[in-house]
Amino acid sequence: MTLAHIHWAAVVISALFGIASGAIWFGPKTFYPIWWKEMGHTESEAPGAGMNMGIVFGSTFVAQFVQAFAMALIISGISNPNLGKGAITGMVVGIGIAAASSLGHRLFGGMGFKVWAIEVSNDVLNLMIMGAILGAWN
Repeated sequence: MTLAHIHWAAVVISALFGIASGAIWFGPKTFYPIWWKEMGHTESEAPGAGMNMGIVFGSTFVAQFVQAFAMALIISGISNPNLGKGAITGMVVGIGIAAASSLGHRLFGGMGFKVWAIEVSNDVLNLMIMGAILGAWN
């Protein structure tokens, strides 16, 4: 697989879906209130206080793009990739790498299982979506 064989539009679309999924997942009507409380914050505290939100969102997009690119490389190694194979690959990468590697970070950081579960569930979902898009695109 060379960079010329990467479907760059699918990588960008996958990254945008990752951003959209995170916005819904951590929305005020979904997991944000529980996650924020479990992180030890109060409702009156603003997320990202004191940070340049352009940098926060820009960095988040770059990270989603890197994940989508990595998934494109992984998907390229699958014979006859399709939507289903891509989604399963994303799930395996999400659970086997993202979830497994972040558990210790959250526990040693004092965040607990609930924070880990909320965060990593979105990571796994995003990788499944990315895998599905990238698999279907081939």
